Amino acid sequence: MAAKKIKTIIKLNIKAGEATPAPPVGPALGQHGLPIMEFVKAFNDKTADQKGTILPAVITVYVDRTFSFVTKKPPVAEMIKKALSKEKGSQKPGKDMAGNLTKTQAEEIAKAKMEDLNTTDVNAATKIIEGTARSMGVTVQ
Repeated sequence: MAAKKIKTIIKLNIKAGEATPAPPVGPALGQHGLPIMEFVKAFNDKTADQKGTILPAVITVYVDRTFSFVTKKPPVAEMIKKALSKEKGSQKPGKDMAGNLTKTQAEEIAKAKMEDLNTTDVNAATKIIEGTARSMGVTVQ
């Protein structure tokens, strides 16, 4: 059997185990004529164990109106907020600090996120994490 012809690829950030047909999921899938509830059910079943965590989903839409999807690791900003037990980063990064991340925590996040980053070097990955932390008003020591 030949490979299915891809129509488009949709990227969404959805709370694990809590996808609903409401925006952003419904409209994004609906405009391509996909069965929305089928995706919602499949996504929620696959991510039930990570409930509440925001996960990027990459949905591949095929011409025959079928789809497949892959979930990625949570965004770096989410992982940093979790490590610091904060709701959000600083409103004014650079002026107000939202907290401190240790080098060890940054390295752990880098290792966890490694497969989604465009590097295989832990030090480079840690620098990416530190950059995200700085943009959130989090210092790394």
